[in-house]
Amino acid sequence: MTENSPMQSEIEAKLWEMTETNEEYAYLNRGGFSSEMFKIELRGLPKFYGIAELKKLMNQKLGLNTSKIKRPKNGSRWLYACFQNDEERGKAIAALNGYSWKGKTLIAEAAKPAPDPLVRKRKQGEDEAIQDKKMKEVDNKSQEERLKDATTPYWNIPYDEQLKIKEKEVRQILMKYDNEVWKINKERRDLIEAKRKLHNGLSFDLKPIEPSPVTEGYRNKCEFTVGIDEQSKKPTVGFRLGSYVTGTVGVAPIQSLNHISEQTKRVVLLFQEFVRKSDLPPFSPADYSGYWRYLTVRHSKYNGDIMLIIALHPQALTVEELEKLKADLREHFSSEESTACGIKSIYYELITKRRIGEDCSKPIHLMGSTHITDVILGRQFRISPEAFFQINTAGAEILYQNAIDLSQVTYDSTVIDICCGTGTIGLCFAKHCGRVLGLELVAEAVKDAKANAELNGIENCEFYTGKAEEILPSVLARAGGDHLVAVVDPPRAGLHMKAITQLRNTKRVKRLIYISCSPASAVKNFVDLSRASSKMLRGAPFIPVRAVSVDMFPHTKHVELAILFERENENPSSQEENVNTNTEDNVKEEAMNETNEQKLQADADVNMDNVDP
Repeated sequence: MTENSPMQSEIEAKLWEMTETNEEYAYLNRGGFSSEMFKIELRGLPKFYGIAELKKLMNQKLGLNTSKIKRPKNGSRWLYACFQNDEERGKAIAALNGYSWKGKTLIAEAAKPAPDPLVRKRKQGEDEAIQDKKMKEVDNKSQEERLKDATTPYWNIPYDEQLKIKEKEVRQILMKYDNEVWKINKERRDLIEAKRKLHNGLSFDLKPIEPSPVTEGYRNKCEFTVGIDEQSKKPTVGFRLGSYVTGTVGVAPIQSLNHISEQTKRVVLLFQEFVRKSDLPPFSPADYSGYWRYLTVRHSKYNGDIMLIIALHPQALTVEELEKLKADLREHFSSEESTACGIKSIYYELITKRRIGEDCSKPIHLMGSTHITDVILGRQFRISPEAFFQINTAGAEILYQNAIDLSQVTYDSTVIDICCGTGTIGLCFAKHCGRVLGLELVAEAVKDAKANAELNGIENCEFYTGKAEEILPSVLARAGGDHLVAVVDPPRAGLHMKAITQLRNTKRVKRLIYISCSPASAVKNFVDLSRASSKMLRGAPFIPVRAVSVDMFPHTKHVELAILFERENENPSSQEENVNTNTEDNVKEEAMNETNEQKLQADADVNMDNVDP
């Protein structure tokens, strides 16, 4: 263990005393790992740096083992780094304090943990009842209105007006993207300005927003929290009125919400009945006591089938007590009422506070079918407990049809479906193109994708497991032909820069459809796709041609966006000049590229052979 300095030992002694005597820090002694216990404050950082760069410095160069890096909203020249134990933290302080990085000398010190926000709020001298009364006096809103504001903030705005708001926001986001490209690429400025005159301020065509075909009860998946209703004081299955960080743990019933189907609401009440009859109280995030945590309801809009995933904390329940609980659940959901609700599949999941390095818990099948089935664009899709499936089935049909239309695929096209999930997009593309190759991180989702291809009798689709940035070179090398179309539907955070680089450098990718559920978060990806060519981004940039937003989430602020990017044509005169003046270099580069292609193909053969069928 790294020997601590006297100052550091004194700080740690104070931290220990604080956690022993102050209720706001009592959560650190309740068992389980907390990243707040072993935290350092790192100051003196350079003005410009990336979190990925810092992680590389800490983990690879200095051999540290960070579990989390947290950058405060109001500061970029300092941050917190968390570690798994006291030894790792001491090692980090010794390595980082006084270290010179990017011309700056870093300062690293032990940092005190953050106080429990709920306890901090309570310690202001008011109990929950007084706080609740004050909050109601301030905003003069009922619990029902507060819940609607938290879950469906556009609930009291006419739908036509909602669409106008979202269309305006999407346009503003895309104008921000245009401005970023204008700043970094001087050669394109005149062209951007010329196109803006044609497309109402944008450098490309933005089609009118596509409304959702269904605006009421459209969600096919909901995750409900089990807690205490602030009004009735009874265990309730619903949604929180606020986040824990704001000191809110109350759960309100969901019967008044218009984006949840009546069938789902009946199922929620059925499970709530079981919870209230149970001797086990709901889980409390304030002190980690209690049992019932979440209920996930998945609802097929095709045939009305329902899947439930019931999550609970086992606490100190014995094996016998857990078996009795499972038997009680089976009995409860074998009733005529349960059958009338359409419940066909039930899973349970035991959730504890896992330690760093431990795998997440997995749902365990309890009774009924292992999957339910839904349909998009005439294709059937089996849905497993953890599978990603667009939450608005009718809206997904609109989104995917627009993606197909934008792509202009033909039977000569190979579609690279990146972040393919259970294969919904790729399988919808399959009858319009020659071949589909899908990539997905979650192995279970890939199994579902393969099963979905078989279910629909589709033979021109292949799916592979792995991180997009790691297996994309192999998949691209495996793809034949010169007409590759990439379809990207990444998580909210966007696509890894390595994957962007690989797409840019694979010149056979002529078109790219980027689908985003968070357009504001995807702007960086858009910009990187469009950057001028460089040593890292060797291929010609992708230029946006057409975009369309689809309202997949009525009554909320969210919207889905699909953009068609096309590869910019290389400058022929520039190419001819390079051939005439740099023939020797071109021959070398061509030979190198050929070697790299052979290596990629070899890697592809190895990687694909290792993928589970």
